[in-house]
Amino acid sequence: MIRVLVVDDDPMVRLLLRTILRPDDIEVVAEAGDGDEAVTQTQAHHPDVVLMDLRMPRVDGIRATELLRALPTPPGVIAMTSFDTESVILDAVRAGADGFLAKDSSPDQIVAAVRDVAAGEGALSPRAARTVMEQVSTDRAAAASRDAQERLRVLTERENDVALAVAAGRSNGEIARELFVSEATVKTHLARAMEKLGVAGRVQVAMLVALAASAVPDHG
Repeated sequence: MIRVLVVDDDPMVRLLLRTILRPDDIEVVAEAGDGDEAVTQTQAHHPDVVLMDLRMPRVDGIRATELLRALPTPPGVIAMTSFDTESVILDAVRAGADGFLAKDSSPDQIVAAVRDVAAGEGALSPRAARTVMEQVSTDRAAAASRDAQERLRVLTERENDVALAVAAGRSNGEIARELFVSEATVKTHLARAMEKLGVAGRVQVAMLVALAASAVPDHG
């Protein structure tokens, strides 16, 4: 039997969810009207899954989810809201929600999500899944940018000048004229830069510089 706690500040929504969650393998063991009560009811009834409204007075669903995830044996949490914007989806996932459903999801979708989360699987609506995957890609790109910045810090000032010029598409001759050095000196600086960066050619140098330039500055 899957034990469920329904959390929503609207009594009619709670009643509707109780009506939906009536399969033989699911039991609604308690209700809560806000995030603070959700924590109390979870500690009292030990549900397997919490259906969590995100927009509530006092303690909202995001904070309540964080509090539930901090418990010694946290339940699975499915975030539910009428406002399935990207920011809300990401806030819920970052808080530790195991699933995200829009409130206009069908009864079958809600029941399936409860079963999936109880089984240890995620349950994201198609929109939420796309948003999470896009954010993962963005986070990976940001991490790669920061890594490139760190790698470029080992270069001397002159080696960095050469690397920047290479990334701008300059030839060795053009770089030499811009820096007022010989082409042999440019080749030496470039060779040393590639060795320090652990890359095999000009294209890889240019890629690292481009990645570093795309990093989001850390303002602390």
